Amino acid sequence: MPELPLIIMTHPLPPDWTRSLKGRVRLVVGPADYAGIAPHLVEKLGEAEGILSLLFDRVNAEILSKSPRLRVVSNMAVGVDNIDVAGCSLRKIPVGNTPDVLTDATADLTMALLLSAARRLPEAAADARDGLWKVWEPAGWLGADICGATLGIIGMGKIGKAVADRATGFGLKIIYSDNQQQTVSKGTYVSLEELLMTSDFVSIHAPLNQSTRGLLNERTLKMMKKNAILVNTARGPIVDRDALATALRDHWIAGAALDVTDPEPLPPDDPLFTLPNCLIVPHIGSATRHTRKRMAEMACENLLAGLDGKKLPYCVNPEIFQ
Repeated sequence: MPELPLIIMTHPLPPDWTRSLKGRVRLVVGPADYAGIAPHLVEKLGEAEGILSLLFDRVNAEILSKSPRLRVVSNMAVGVDNIDVAGCSLRKIPVGNTPDVLTDATADLTMALLLSAARRLPEAAADARDGLWKVWEPAGWLGADICGATLGIIGMGKIGKAVADRATGFGLKIIYSDNQQQTVSKGTYVSLEELLMTSDFVSIHAPLNQSTRGLLNERTLKMMKKNAILVNTARGPIVDRDALATALRDHWIAGAALDVTDPEPLPPDDPLFTLPNCLIVPHIGSATRHTRKRMAEMACENLLAGLDGKKLPYCVNPEIFQ
């Protein structure tokens, strides 16, 4: 009986999420708390026929060069900016992702962050816990109004549209900027400059690429209204971290709510953690039980299809099969 193919799973996943792999592959699994591909996994790359990676695992040219038997890379994420897709395509290695499944979960979190930052919930909760809530204060813990405000969405893809659907229910006016005008039921297309200058809330839903890396920087942050709040549930490097820290500290903008940062995780001593007008959560946009389980199942489906020489159900470089 032929030996089962060796698969590198960069981090452990619950067994019921990866049930389809049982009896089909040999797994070498990395540690839960290591950011990247652990050294003992790198040692196994020469034997590996597949990699199941997470969004912060760099499957770059160096990793590919050490993986002569590699037949498939399956990324448990929508974005594949951590994967050298071009390098994989040159070797006819299919790359899989997990699209669509996390749209609603991420849109829900976006609204949660927007509302929390607007109404200063982290500050209010901390003050209540710390005994600073003495009486009902007419001018205490004042936040921003939501109904009637303008939400600017950068990137009107599936998640951006889902956010627009939710936001209109709160009475927000929707404008958006994208690399091309989209067909939308809610929202008006404007330039990025107009969006930044007129929005009370700015929410990022663009992919990370050369044109969006550092898109929110000193120049563009200064375009925003002083009462504006920035929400980022897309990718951390779209926002210049140092410029954002300055913008929050010097009150170029009123606040920020971040599900993603650059780097991830942020060091505990990062200046952003010291700012009361910055809410940071640990990349939990897709963190619902159903969504994460389905993402893992999709990643396994891609992995097994690649090992069988079939087209991946969710493939980012399908041209290699032509």
